[in-house]
Amino acid sequence: MHIVTPCIESTPLSHRRGFPVWLKLENTQPAGSFKQRGMGAAARAAVEAGAQRLVSSSGGNAGLAVAWAGRTLGVPVTVVVPSRTSEGMKARIAAQGADVQVHGEVWDDAHARAIQLAERGGALMHPFDHPDIWEGHSTLIDELPHEPKALVVSVGGGGLLAGLLMGLQRRGWSTRVYAVETFGTDSLFRAMEARRVVDRGGIDGIALTLGARAVAQECLRRSLDWGVQPLRVSDRQAVEACARFADDHRMLVEPACGAALAGLDQVQAEDALVVVCGGASVTPADLASWLATTR
Repeated sequence: MHIVTPCIESTPLSHRRGFPVWLKLENTQPAGSFKQRGMGAAARAAVEAGAQRLVSSSGGNAGLAVAWAGRTLGVPVTVVVPSRTSEGMKARIAAQGADVQVHGEVWDDAHARAIQLAERGGALMHPFDHPDIWEGHSTLIDELPHEPKALVVSVGGGGLLAGLLMGLQRRGWSTRVYAVETFGTDSLFRAMEARRVVDRGGIDGIALTLGARAVAQECLRRSLDWGVQPLRVSDRQAVEACARFADDHRMLVEPACGAALAGLDQVQAEDALVVVCGGASVTPADLASWLATTR
């Protein structure tokens, strides 16, 4: 349900940081992001268990991945998104044949609606808090050509991070992990400070796909056990990192992905790998607008 994505050394980033920087290009998945791994695995497991409909809540990328999986598996899909989700992303999800519904302002609102719909018939595809999802994301580690000294990844609800930590443990690696959020989406940072899952309340800023008010318990547990280093960057830093990445590698990614690229500036290591998590709906006009309006 996913492809093996390229892992390349970034000459510009390596020169900028003074050590080798590798990029795992999850933006090249057919559905445009790492979500295809976890959501694809969860969708396949649900259908094999008898599900005849899939219901997902999403800020965008997870819903697109579920829609892609549902079309591939031959089952109908409903995706509930918040009002902040872009028209472009909603169109891409609908183009996969999914029924797109809008509910609430943030992901948590959309998820509450998705739960109601699933209770009427359908398997609920949580975008980050399920063992099948973590297992699917863990496959990224199996594809790496070597053990990196440092791994840098953006965090929203924590499904990707939980899966990566699962994969690192399975391989017996001791990679230092840096988890990056924006200041307006720092649910993991606050949870690690408190050593318990906390609801940060509102989600602010531009990196809306990092916008879960609380991270998954499994993500926090594994992060504390592993000694993950949480980092925060500004919206402006995330957007500028997207622009540099477009110049350096001729690829467009969203600010949620730019957060990890920006977080690399806070990392000192012998070498590092950045998970380029993606962003399926980004356009050149979006990037220009972010640069013009984000402070």
